[in-house]
Amino acid sequence: MFKLNISEKGKAWKLEIDSEFLVGKSVGDKFDGKEIKLELEGYELEITGGSDGAGFPVSKDVPGLGLKRVLLSKGWGMHDNREGVRLRKTVRGKVISEVVTQINIKVLKAGKKSLNEIFLDQNKPKKSEKKEENKEVAAAQLAAG
Repeated sequence: MFKLNISEKGKAWKLEIDSEFLVGKSVGDKFDGKEIKLELEGYELEITGGSDGAGFPVSKDVPGLGLKRVLLSKGWGMHDNREGVRLRKTVRGKVISEVVTQINIKVLKAGKKSLNEIFLDQNKPKKSEKKEENKEVAAAQLAAG
């Protein structure tokens, strides 16, 4: 099962799929949205990254699908801001395999329905859940008191 993060213009939507369609694809590959969900027909999507179950990121610069230790000067986990510092980090190759659990995807071309319509339950403003609870508690206290 893959957890997909689909992003478009600063917003992201989450989707979980059981399909093995993305296995064998690489970071940077483009595909049609209807391959992962029928409602995404007309969308053109691109894989931008991901990570495996242990948290190792998928690197677009590493060929294959296995883990590899690479020397990085910028990027993931580089908290040392000194000039010229390089650290060896473990990353996963750019090919998506069964061990990858989370995949980042960006929208290149939108379809007929907007992502807000497709994912109605996500990205709603977090409004009055607590306010409603507080009103009910206050009403109960008034009735009891």
